Amino acid sequence: MNKGLTRALMLTGALALAACTNPGAGDDVYLSGDPSAGGVAGVQGDPSSPAYFQQTVGDRILFAVNESTISPTAASTLDLQADWLLQNMDFSAVIEGHADEQGTREYNLALGARRASEVRQYLIQRGIAPNRLKVVSFGKERPISICSDESCYSQNRRGVTVLSAS
Repeated sequence: MNKGLTRALMLTGALALAACTNPGAGDDVYLSGDPSAGGVAGVQGDPSSPAYFQQTVGDRILFAVNESTISPTAASTLDLQADWLLQNMDFSAVIEGHADEQGTREYNLALGARRASEVRQYLIQRGIAPNRLKVVSFGKERPISICSDESCYSQNRRGVTVLSAS
């Protein structure tokens, strides 16, 4: 390898490492949802922050196999979400419905839609204006855990509330 190429590779590597080492950068900063889907960053310690919503209130609930019924545990999380949304009127939300990998694509898209709609209806019943809540189904297309086992399936059967600034 020639000297110029070696130096260029070493400089590129050093710059890449330097970019990764910024002490304190990103402390307590999280993203609510996927940034490409309009998620909003914030500081976890700020109760009006989307990061607080995601990390403290909870941005997701889980469902049983082939179900869109909201469990008592899920209802507790949705109650906290509703309270937060009522206190932070500058935010709207997209409710994502997800399914595990079992079943057909069409079945799981429909199941994800039912799950997202149930979450939306629950939040509306708790006082959130319908125009602040949209739904989308991803079916089995966006798993957060990948394996053919119940431990993964259970994490993928979810509804996620993704905040965006109104």
